[in-house]
Amino acid sequence: MAKVPAIIPVSDLRQDAARVLNDLKKSSEPVFITQRGRATGVLMSLEAYERSEAERELLMLLARGEKEIRAGVGSKLDDVLADADSLLRKG
Repeated sequence: MAKVPAIIPVSDLRQDAARVLNDLKKSSEPVFITQRGRATGVLMSLEAYERSEAERELLMLLARGEKEIRAGVGSKLDDVLADADSLLRKG
C-alpha cells in the first residue's frame, strides 16, 4: 500500500515553521506545501536532500556509462579497477 504524503498549507507553514522543520528532521519523507489547495512546493530535510542528490548523481553517471558503452567509448573494467586501486593506495 502506498504511503500517503504529508501535505500542509502554506499558511500552516508560516504559523508553525519551527514545528514543520523539526518534524522534517525526524522523517526522511518530504512534505508537500499547498497554496490555495494546489501543490506548489516540496520541503525535505537536508539529509534527505543530500541522499536524493547523491542517488541522482549516481543514476546520471550510470546513464552516461550506458551511453558510452553503446557508442563503443570508455575504458575496460580491468583498467578502471586498476586505477581505482591505485587511487585508494595513494589515499
